[in-house]
Amino acid sequence: MNVKLLKSTKDAEKICAVAARLCYSAAKIDDIDENFTTDKDKVKDLLSKVISSGHHSVLEHASFTFGVEGVSRALLAQLTRHRIASFSVQSQRYVKFKSGVDFVFPNTIKKDEKVLEKYNNFLKSTESLYKEFLDAGIPAEDARYILPNAATTQIIITMNARELRHFFSLRCCNRSQWEIKEMACRMLSLARKESPLLFKDAGPDCLREGCSETSTCGKHWKKEKL
Repeated sequence: MNVKLLKSTKDAEKICAVAARLCYSAAKIDDIDENFTTDKDKVKDLLSKVISSGHHSVLEHASFTFGVEGVSRALLAQLTRHRIASFSVQSQRYVKFKSGVDFVFPNTIKKDEKVLEKYNNFLKSTESLYKEFLDAGIPAEDARYILPNAATTQIIITMNARELRHFFSLRCCNRSQWEIKEMACRMLSLARKESPLLFKDAGPDCLREGCSETSTCGKHWKKEKL
């Protein structure tokens, strides 16, 4: 799995602070912007209050775009349930994987030699049949029907800071499925480096108010995992 932050809103933290101040100020936007430019500590103080108070709509003015490679179609099915986001996905309909299909190998399968052998044999036979279909003139959009959830894909993901915080609260949780959890934790690490004020306390609910899962994992999530 490869996760990269491709682009983010310039001066994202200041923009969110300006938006927050505007809601309660009679001053002109340029004046508010200049005030935060000359005194950056005000950005930190205001964003801390905004986030703790739940005034998260102002965080929607900052967006982050990630490039993700080597994740499974099983992950993709989970990811697209997050509707306040934009996704561009490598198409199995138009892309012909004649040079080979890559697959994800879960650790639970890799640690059992007999199971791993069966898994490998299945994937190799599937890949071979897929290529056979393409060579026989079967359109890629039809040949893809035999590809399993383990087949990898590439995704461009864009979310605003508010939705990212929500995404991290669900998918960085210890009870989240392992693959999307790994991706989410990598995204959080990158987002936190880029905009530490927006994501300082981002992560699962146990970092803040406590676990919201119906069945807790019993372990408090730590930032050191990033």
